[in-house]
Order: sequence, then structure tokens, then C-alpha cells
Amino acid sequence: MRTRTLTLAASAGAALLATAVLPSNASGATTPKSAQEGSVSAAALLAKVTSCSQISNGKYKTDDETSATVPVCGKNGAVFWKADMDVDCDGQVTSKCNGDTDPWFQDDTAFHQSDGKPLRADSLPYVVVPSAGSIWKYSSSGIKGGGVVAVIYDNRVEYAVVGDTGPTKIIGEASYATAKALGIDPDPETGGADSGVTYILFKNSQVSPIESHSAAVSLGQSLAQQFIDSN
Repeated sequence: MRTRTLTLAASAGAALLATAVLPSNASGATTPKSAQEGSVSAAALLAKVTSCSQISNGKYKTDDETSATVPVCGKNGAVFWKADMDVDCDGQVTSKCNGDTDPWFQDDTAFHQSDGKPLRADSLPYVVVPSAGSIWKYSSSGIKGGGVVAVIYDNRVEYAVVGDTGPTKIIGEASYATAKALGIDPDPETGGADSGVTYILFKNSQVSPIESHSAAVSLGQSLAQQFIDSN
């Protein structure tokens, strides 16, 4: 199995101002049960990302030892890429995510909960985006912390948020909770998926509070349907 890349967590403000936001009363971090989430099928979403209009200035590696093969692609209302999934356990220390279970563990994430604490990787589905660099700057594409992501694997959809940043030349990483919900081995050292994962990030979206998975699902369903209708 490939070695998980080191996530570069950066500090960010705890307060996330909304662009496309659900009200905060749709809050409460809940452990995801099982994908399929929502009413929009994986097949319907995948049918809209069969071709790539590349917006990145070059391509990303999926791991340190691989060649650069993954472009970031643009569509109406979203960007997407198809890659592997390395498992990120960074953030709050828990029984599943800590320095003993994860050799690369860091106790912070780039984006924080509404109470200022790091995100919790074993209960919150989140996706890691590459830190801004010469290949691509995520913020220039309308992607921000707390943005909604539809993660698709094995004909299942899991809604997540943009929760952390990683290396500038590597792509394809999501939290322990994301992997588990999609039926992927969530072990941060030996788990993950070597290929077959599609990440669709909806532009100018933001879940408030970021730790509310139920809010991510509700907003994600709406944005996924808009994405299908506009592409």
C-alpha cells in the first residue's frame, strides 16, 4: 500500500463567513452512517465529469513516488479531479486518530470548528486540498475552507467539506470519516484507495458551522443537483 503523504496544516480563522451557507441550526457533528448520501446518484454525477477542461497549470502526483498525472478540471459551478485516497487523521486527538495510530499525525487542521478547535477526522468527513502553489491556487477557483465536496467511490456518494490543506504538488486525500463512509479502509497508515476516487468541489459554497455533517449533506444535495442541471 502506498505511504500516506504528510498533510501541511495551516492556521485559519475559526469564524467562517458564508457565501452559500445553510443556517447554523442545521448543526451538530454526526458520524456518517453509510453512503449513498442524498438523492443524487453517483452515476448521475460521474456522467458529468467524463471529460476534463484542465484549469491547473500542470498536473499533480498522487504520492511522492508517482508521476504527475492528475489535472484539476473545471465545470460550471465546480472543479473536480480523479485520484486515489490517502487517509488524513489530523486534527483533534481521539482514540482512532493520534500519534500512535498515525505516524504522520498532526494535532491541527488548516480550517477550524466554530469553537476554534481543529476538525475531528474520525467523525467529520473532510477533504484535503493542495496548498496554493504554481500548479493551482484553490481560492482562485472559488474553493474555500468549509466548501462542499461530493466524494464518489464504488458508485457511492459521500458529502464532505474542505477541511485541510496538503503539499503543493500532491492530490488525493480525505479524512478517516470520509474513507470509512465510502467503504474504504480508514487506517491512516495502511488504508486508503489506490485509485477510483472522484472529488467534485462546489464553487463558492460553505457549510456553517463547518463541523456540521448534516448541513454538508443538505447543502451538498442541492448543489449536486444544480451541478447536474447546469452541465
